[in-house]
Amino acid sequence: MSPRVQILIAAATMVAFVYIGNKVRTRVIELKYALVWFFLAIILLVMDLAPNLMERAAGFLGVALPINMLTLFGFAFVLIILYSFTIVLTNENRRTKRLTQEVALLELRVERLEKALEETGAKVDPPVVVSADVRPEHEIKIEKQEVLT
Repeated sequence: MSPRVQILIAAATMVAFVYIGNKVRTRVIELKYALVWFFLAIILLVMDLAPNLMERAAGFLGVALPINMLTLFGFAFVLIILYSFTIVLTNENRRTKRLTQEVALLELRVERLEKALEETGAKVDPPVVVSADVRPEHEIKIEKQEVLT
């Protein structure tokens, strides 16, 4: 590999490293998800700085060409990423299901309490819907809207 290509790969890897670090700093990406990308950047940098390392590893593993080993490592990396995303997605689905069930139970409880209050003749205020914009790049704003019944 020519020194120009090595410098280009090293520069691109460092830019990616800084970019991902900035995304972690601004809380667009959580650190636990960015660690895999940091790990990949470090491996790319090591392989770029030591080009014979890939040839030695290919010879040690019995792979005919270093590019075939690189393809195998890339495929394995994609599988690892997919597996980790599957775990995260499964956990989020479970969490969403549980939160939906809790909200439904709370709504049922509120309806029963309102019905019990109405039976006693007490005045019941109209329900209030609270919505919040909690995207990381915005301040948290809470808006109240009355629901007409």
